[in-house]
Amino acid sequence: MTPRTGRKYVAAMRFVAPSLLFCLMLGVATGYASSASAEDIYSTLEEGDGSTVKDDVRRAKRARDAGRWTEAHAAYKAAFEAADPASSTERERAELAGELGLCEIELRKYRDAAEHLAWSLEQRDALPLQLQLRFEAGQRKAAPHVGTLYLSVEPPDAEVLIDGKAISAPARTYRLFLEPGEHMVRARSGGYEEAFQSFDAQAGKATTISMRVPRAATNAAVLKDTATGTRETKRAARGAQASTVAPSSTASKLRVAGAVLAGATMVAGGGFLMWSAYTEDELHDRARVLRGADKEADRCARPNAPRACSELGDLQEQRDLLRQVGWVGLATGGAIGALTLASLLVSRTSTPSDGVRVVPTAGGRSAGLMMVGAW
Repeated sequence: MTPRTGRKYVAAMRFVAPSLLFCLMLGVATGYASSASAEDIYSTLEEGDGSTVKDDVRRAKRARDAGRWTEAHAAYKAAFEAADPASSTERERAELAGELGLCEIELRKYRDAAEHLAWSLEQRDALPLQLQLRFEAGQRKAAPHVGTLYLSVEPPDAEVLIDGKAISAPARTYRLFLEPGEHMVRARSGGYEEAFQSFDAQAGKATTISMRVPRAATNAAVLKDTATGTRETKRAARGAQASTVAPSSTASKLRVAGAVLAGATMVAGGGFLMWSAYTEDELHDRARVLRGADKEADRCARPNAPRACSELGDLQEQRDLLRQVGWVGLATGGAIGALTLASLLVSRTSTPSDGVRVVPTAGGRSAGLMMVGAW
């Protein structure tokens, strides 16, 4: 190596050394940042103000990473309950609820998991996309194991209990997650009576229930009822009401049956008349063909009449019979309809206290009303 070449080599080494040092520092910084971001995307949970929440989160993360799900669940639950709105952000509480739900899935507590994950995803706007996707995947795992109840209650301030346990603050609508099986919904409110409804929650399926709590009887109505009758009077009133309602219900059914029968009879009568009209057209066609084929117009009146003449006679008798049945059907249907209408009008215009009864009558050629009684 010549002195001149050696000087060029030393100058090149002086330039390369700082470049290598700069690249090494840049790689270390990049690697540190990548490992820090990949270590845990939930590091914001440790930035809360309460030291108790921070300690619970650290303990929960260590247990979660080690697969100790019972310990992680207990720590996340303690942190979630301690993270009140005054000392934590909406994002922190949503993350804690989601992490708690994922732990509950591992522990097969699917109802609690569905509830916490749903609550977390209700604040999805505060969550980063990675957490939204992870919590939604957890929710899909829990859904096939629980029943979902969509409940609406009127009035909206009514207290709602599921299997005797009160649920969250009153609202107009609820979305609840329940274990599969029979459940009882109970709603109550001041000034109202209680409403009950049982249902069968099925895994992976949704049930919709609308409940209206009836108003309780007022004190004035109770006092009036007490002052106006004794126990015997009430019993007599109930008996009279039952005897009044039963005939009314029976009469309504009979009127409906009468209307249906009248309609069906008139339709049948019209059908027979249409049939007779078709038969008459066929009769005219056959007669015209027969007259065209036979030069003697009175051939059918002679003893040696052809067979087509007898067929014409049978067809004529059939036409007359169909016409007669059709008109009888129309008349019968009209009579039944008139009686049904008269019965409806009488029931609306007459009262039991009149002392007069109006009785529908019908004969072979007439129909009308007969009034019986004293006035």
